[in-house]
Amino acid sequence: MKIKTTFLSALLLGAVMSCSKQTQIADQSKNDPQKNSKLTTQADTPLTWQEHWFEHNQLLNRVFSDTSVAVYYDNDVDRSITWPYTYLAQVWNYTKKTYGSFGAETRLYVILHTAKYSGGHPSVYMDGSHDYRNVIDCGSNSTTAWTAGTGNDLDLTTHEVGHIVEGASKNVHNSPAFGIWHDSKWMEMYIYDVYLGLGRTSDAQRWYNLVLNNSDTYPRANTHWFKDWFYPLYTQYGKTAVLNKYFTLLAANFPKHTVSNGVTNISEYTRGMNFGEFVHFWSGAAGADLKQLALTAFGNKDEQGNDWTVQLEQAKATFPNVTYPGSTPTTVTLTVSKENSGGPGANEGSLKMIDNDLTSKFFVAGYDTGFWAQLAYPSAVVLKGYALTSGNDAPDRDPKSWKLMGSNDGSNFTQLDVRTNESFPSRNQTKSYTFTNSTAYKYYRLYITANNGSPDFQLSEWAVVSQ
Repeated sequence: MKIKTTFLSALLLGAVMSCSKQTQIADQSKNDPQKNSKLTTQADTPLTWQEHWFEHNQLLNRVFSDTSVAVYYDNDVDRSITWPYTYLAQVWNYTKKTYGSFGAETRLYVILHTAKYSGGHPSVYMDGSHDYRNVIDCGSNSTTAWTAGTGNDLDLTTHEVGHIVEGASKNVHNSPAFGIWHDSKWMEMYIYDVYLGLGRTSDAQRWYNLVLNNSDTYPRANTHWFKDWFYPLYTQYGKTAVLNKYFTLLAANFPKHTVSNGVTNISEYTRGMNFGEFVHFWSGAAGADLKQLALTAFGNKDEQGNDWTVQLEQAKATFPNVTYPGSTPTTVTLTVSKENSGGPGANEGSLKMIDNDLTSKFFVAGYDTGFWAQLAYPSAVVLKGYALTSGNDAPDRDPKSWKLMGSNDGSNFTQLDVRTNESFPSRNQTKSYTFTNSTAYKYYRLYITANNGSPDFQLSEWAVVSQ
């Protein structure tokens, strides 16, 4: 997937910062020996660096390097400009403190151009296009570019660092949300948080004033991303922590695969997310159901006119490990072959198996080896894994052996996974299982063929995982 980052029109009082190039997701240099010859070891910060991307062809000169940043200017950048040495080191160190490492290289590579290449673009350490470095490359048509070291100089360079965050957080490549928030919406929140995190309160206030009433056409006309979505999300649900948790949940749950980038294997997201998944993952990060906040901010349609509230219900079923109050999908039906005496909604009824609460449980007396629990979806989905959580007491009630079956008519079932002699040494312990499956089924049935000897059966949670 290629992420296209385009220049925003002057909605931000003329002090516009954005990207004018494409973030290179594919390795564009791995088959070019000349370009590969420019690679240096991660410990190196070469004195010169020859550009070989897009229309860029400048011989860059290193003007500063420490353990945080390596700064390169082309021949037209005023050498008296030194603010990037300190400021972008602070931005990069704050970013790593907040979101974790971005590969083994400790540095951010900063490239500045004067009188050329207006705008900017990023690259991450997984990309061969910029010699496998975390890079921000920023230019200006002005012959006096970067001399101020204030305002848009800060905004534009910080913006590009934000793209590194979305494109390589938790060491997974790509940005599944880019098609939803486009070039700048995540960056508006990221920049605000960075300014606050660095104690630059005047810049934070300046930026807040600049973007608060910014209006976009997506997913609907007159959408205020910062004012109606990100700022309430940020201020009400944990500030910096909620931003980091989103990327943490994404890396742990969203579909990804291992691919070669030309020099090594990397982990990469396999697709973009839909709007319902976007709301689901941010709700998980917030620990709260953000459906109403999203409806207020965006309406109920995505950019293509689809009702994302339907997508949200499917996302709850597809990503059950992303939990928050209300995260149990309302469109998935659970049935069991034998119910708790109080019914499915009782304190230990069957619905406790899918309430995303590890401290609750389903209990049934008079267990027999024919017992099963079934999930029925509105339409067929591909499942490739599941997790079971033991109850809070009585280990002899735990499942010991079982089989998972799939069906599209509710009568004829195909065996997908079999487990025997499993154990749960701890109470409320979750154990995950994966299996090979490429077929979508509407019904998934879990047969408990043996427990640990009790006449009764209990299970805290049954969660499923799709890819």
